[in-house]
Order: sequence, then structure tokens, then C-alpha cells
Amino acid sequence: MSRRLFTAALLLALASPAAAQSRREMQMMADIRMLQEQTQQLQQQLQAAIEQLAATLKTINGRVDEQATNTRKSFADQKLAVDQFGTDLRIVRERIDENTVRITSLSQEIEALRLAIPQFPTTAPPLDPNAPPPAPGTPPAATAPPVTLAPGMSPQRLYDTALSDFSVGQWALCIEGFETYLRGFGRTDLADDAQFYIGECRHKDNKLTEAIDAYNRVISNYPKGDRVPDSYYKRGIVLSELGQTDRARESFEILMKQFADTELARLAKQQIDRLNRGKPRGN
Repeated sequence: MSRRLFTAALLLALASPAAAQSRREMQMMADIRMLQEQTQQLQQQLQAAIEQLAATLKTINGRVDEQATNTRKSFADQKLAVDQFGTDLRIVRERIDENTVRITSLSQEIEALRLAIPQFPTTAPPLDPNAPPPAPGTPPAATAPPVTLAPGMSPQRLYDTALSDFSVGQWALCIEGFETYLRGFGRTDLADDAQFYIGECRHKDNKLTEAIDAYNRVISNYPKGDRVPDSYYKRGIVLSELGQTDRARESFEILMKQFADTELARLAKQQIDRLNRGKPRGN
């Protein structure tokens, strides 16, 4: 009996630690399951946060793309408007230039028609009873006939025709055409050019004295014309050809003084240097 009690007590003693160990393992398994559940919940929350963040980023990107598209469209519209304005402005300028040319041509046509109409005095001049009678055979006082242009011949065409004669070496026709132009249209912008080309024709025709006279007329009759510097220069060239070096040098010096910032002034300086060295002039 004592042995049985001892054996039972021994078995109970051995079973207690095993039961305690089993309870600890069960607690650990429960803790692990709890941690797994918490980890799974955290993963789900993290996935939801990532999806929400992705949706937010997608919305933001969409708005940025839309704003960029609107900005590009706005810039394109502004550029198109600026280009259209530039085109319209260019068209307006071209039309203004065309109208200016037409007005100038029309003014010359009107002037040509006015000069083509013969002018008659409205009243006869009063007679002086004390004046002696004119001698027999005395012709009446001459008056300059008005310039009459051929049908279809405008002042600009008259000028262009004379210039064409100059370009092909028809010196006499060139002079006649420009002199006709000056008689009828001596106050136009091309009048100084016409007088200058008369000098050029006479120079080309080796009529040097008459060429100098033509250049002098440009300087005296059209002091504000753009052909004045050319006339000073060409007058100096012709005077040097005639051997009048002092007068040639004077003409070049006037050009250098009055038109110092021009290319002709530089050429005039070269001509003076040649005269000072006694070398023949250059064209």
C-alpha cells in the first residue's frame, strides 16, 4: 500500500511540470495568433492608406495636366493673337505705302494735266497812253510754252524714260528728257535727281564745263536735296580732270565739312590725298 501511494505521488509530481509547460505553450500560441491578427490588420490599413494616397496623387496629377494643358492653350492663343496682329499691321503698312504711291502718282498726273492745259490771260494788260508805239517788225514778248506731255505719259514715266536713256548711253535724249521734266516738275522730290543726271550725261559725253554747271545747279537750286553730296563729289572729279586742282580740292573739302559722316566724305578724303600726291584721280 505504501508503495502504491509513493508511486502515485511520484507520478503526480512528474505530471505537474508537464501541465505547466503545456499551459505556457498554449499562451504563447495565443499571443502569436494575436500578433498575426494585429499584423494582418496593420497590413490591411497600410494597403488602404496606399490606395488612398495613389488615388489622391492621380487626382493631383490630373489637375496638374489639365492646368498645363490650359496654360499651353492660353500661350498658343496669345501667340496666335500676336501673330495675327503683326500680320494685320504689316497689311496696313503695305496699304498705306500703296496709297502713298498712288497719291504721289495722282498728284503728278494732276500737275501734268494742269500744265497741259493752255493758259490764257483773263484780261489784257492796260495800255500806257504815253508809251511809244512798238517799232515796226518788233516781235511780241516771248513766253515760255507750257510743258505738254504725250497721252499716257505721266511725270514718273517721263523721268523713268530719261533714266533709261541714261543707262543705255543716249546722252542727248537723256538730257532732253530730264530738262523737260524740270520745266514741268521742278518742285518735285525727283527734281534734284533729274538735274544731277543732266550733269552725269554731260560728263559722260565729255562736256566737262557744262557738267560742272549742271552740278552747280543741283547745289544752288536744291540745297536740301539728297543729290547735293554727289554733286560736290562729281564736281570735284570733273575739276580735277580739267586740271583745276585747287577748285577740285575746295569742292572735296566742302563735302567733307558739310557731310562728314557719309561714305562720299571718305572718298573725297581719298581724292584729296591723290591730289596732294600728284597722282591721277580715281573714279
